[in-house]
Amino acid sequence: MITLEQAKKLKTGQVLHHVVNKNADGTPERWKVNGKPKTWKTRPEAVRVPIKHGMYDFDYLDEDSLTLVNLP
Repeated sequence: MITLEQAKKLKTGQVLHHVVNKNADGTPERWKVNGKPKTWKTRPEAVRVPIKHGMYDFDYLDEDSLTLVNLP
């Protein structure tokens, strides 16, 4: 699990490991940060980080889903 402050400091290309989803060999899925984290002045508790997995899976990491990933 990463904290809100760690999520705000993520850099493009950094790798995150998924806590729930596993690969066929049992290792955690690797998700890569695909862009700059977006933050808002009016909502300091909110963050949105673009991430990708493989060639075609793209998603966003937000304050609700921070518990699903770990830093390696």
